[in-house]
Amino acid sequence: MRLSPPDLRTLLWIVLLFNAMGCIQSIRCKPKCFRESIIVLEVNSSIDSNPTSIDESSNVVLRYRTPHFRASARVLVPQVAGKETWTVGWIQACNHMEFYNKYGTKGMSSWELPDLRDGKIQAISDSDGVNYPWYGNTTETCTIVGPTKKDTKFTVSMNDNFYPSVTWGVPVSDSNMPQLSSIRRDQSFTTWLVAINQATAETLVLQTIRWRMQLHIEVDPDKLLGQRAMLREPVAQEQPHILGKNEPIPPNAMVKPNANDAQVLMWRPKTGEAVVVIPPKY
Repeated sequence: MRLSPPDLRTLLWIVLLFNAMGCIQSIRCKPKCFRESIIVLEVNSSIDSNPTSIDESSNVVLRYRTPHFRASARVLVPQVAGKETWTVGWIQACNHMEFYNKYGTKGMSSWELPDLRDGKIQAISDSDGVNYPWYGNTTETCTIVGPTKKDTKFTVSMNDNFYPSVTWGVPVSDSNMPQLSSIRRDQSFTTWLVAINQATAETLVLQTIRWRMQLHIEVDPDKLLGQRAMLREPVAQEQPHILGKNEPIPPNAMVKPNANDAQVLMWRPKTGEAVVVIPPKY
């Protein structure tokens, strides 16, 4: 049977349609890429309910320990078909820092992050200083090396708190006479759950958490050691916020220096010029 030209055109359209459907089906059958397949099953974050503890056992420094910030996530990575390596874990950056130790009428010492203070950067890395950009490299990260034969399920967790020492005496004086009168601290952080491809550096932000730690300790230097310091409000910390919409990671949060290496201890007297007591480490 011979087909007329209209019948030939119809047949060609049918063949093209079936070919197109076959292509669509083959695309649909391809395994999902890592970006599409990784699943965050659960995220938890909190700051412990216990108040900041104060230690006056030393006649040289006052020590205090704040409650811990904690974050954990359960993650599911389905079977990875290709030869690719991904690390999933926590990255943290400091967005704001005020840390003042007042010494009566003499002045105050302050730990400062100059570039953050002056608005030159939005945030600074809070890495452990070794495993950039990660906050740590024990419970904080998990590495998946493909190809894998089955799903991988794991938990990554981290915690953070402050445990500094503050001199009773003025830090630029040879005298250790107690003059410390108050400590104030207000720091804000952003913490990201992130997946990074070790070969391409492709970075996926999976979850964003914001948290803040505030502290006010009032000190009477004339009282006996062990009776000088008193914790003031806020005694209980505001709980972290797990954001519904992820925030991008600022470039400085991914690289050196970290906050510990970049911070400077300044002495700012009531009168006269400010003095650098401890310079940055980097």
